[in-house]
Order: sequence, then C-alpha cells, then structure tokens
Amino acid sequence: MTGLDAIDRNILRLLRVDARMSNAKLATEVGLSPSACLRRIKIMEKAGVIRGYTALVDTVNVEATIAVIINITLERQTEDYLDRFEAAVRKYPEIRECYLMTGGSDYMLRVDVANAGEFERIHKEVLSKLPGVLRIHSSFSIRNVLGSRVRGKN
Repeated sequence: MTGLDAIDRNILRLLRVDARMSNAKLATEVGLSPSACLRRIKIMEKAGVIRGYTALVDTVNVEATIAVIINITLERQTEDYLDRFEAAVRKYPEIRECYLMTGGSDYMLRVDVANAGEFERIHKEVLSKLPGVLRIHSSFSIRNVLGSRVRGKN
C-alpha cells in the first residue's frame, strides 16, 4: 500500500476508538458508501496497515494488575546486539510491549504483574537473562490515566 489518504486515516482513527463500529456507521462517519468503506478496510488489512482487532480489558474489573515500565540499556547498540535482544524478548509472553527507544535507554518494556513478588520472578527468570543487558530500570505504575476511556470519548 503506497499511502493513506485523509479518508483512510479517518477510518483508522474511528476504528481505534471503536473497532466494533458497524461498517454502515463507519461509512456514514467518513462519507463513503458501505461497500467503498469495507473495500478500503480490506485493502488496509491485506497491506498489514490493520494487523488485527483486539479487546481492551479493564484489568481492575477482571484481575488486579500493576503495569511495570522497564527501561533496558544494552552493553552495545550494534545490529547484532539489537537483533539478539529483540529475538529473546519475543519468546516471553510476560513482556506485553517492547519499544526501541531514543534517549537514555535502548528499550522500554511493559509487563503486567499481580504483585511485587511476581515482578521479582520475572526480573530473575526473564529480564536478567535477556542477552546484552547492561542496566535494568523498573517503575511501577500507580494508575492508567487513559485506561478509563469510554467508547467514543477522549
């Protein structure tokens, strides 16, 4: 897919707010016929722009979790070190997100834990064994400010 136009970007914006919005409503919102809207969605899915759909789970109501943000600094920033680290991170489902960063650390990770003891286990069994790690800095979240977003409201 070469580029997204304003309508494609609007479709993506609306799907981010409510991925379960009916195609008819989505088409009306972006000013297209339902068939044209669905065609654009299918093109973006096929091109990998839309990789999938997910449910946002309110963990407060399901399970008590604490998001831990972890900054990782590698010993070196060579392509080999980055590749080995990223390959290792993909093996651990405990690591929910991983971002290559600019600034003071090389990677930012997020894990969700029930308590400090669970984080200690992840730190010992996962984080400290990742290849090329020089420094690990972890911060426990207090509350997800944006987690309370309601469908259609910012």
